[in-house]
Amino acid sequence: MSSAQLKLNLIEGSVTFSFTSEAAQAFKAEIATLVQSLKAVANKTPGEKVQPQPSMEYQYTGDIFLECFCNPNIWPSPYAAKVLLTIRDDRIRLTTEAELTRTIEDLNEFLEA
Repeated sequence: MSSAQLKLNLIEGSVTFSFTSEAAQAFKAEIATLVQSLKAVANKTPGEKVQPQPSMEYQYTGDIFLECFCNPNIWPSPYAAKVLLTIRDDRIRLTTEAELTRTIEDLNEFLEA
């Protein structure tokens, strides 16, 4: 299980850390499920009551701890959605928001490399 450097672009700045391609595939699958939930919320007709969608809570533990959270019920579309990221190790903890679309692009770029 080899790891490479994943760079996630944040709203302001970026963060780079060691990540495995297996973890990236799992993260990508979680995000795909989230996008489907976001589309279900976005495609409702006015006045229609939509079943609340479950939140995405992805966690990875390796060289670092990565947690990604998103509640699809509060965003009008997948393009507007943001995710809450927490990245930490024994020396530092970073909690910030990132745009969902940019996170998807960063993961795809990582997996193509």
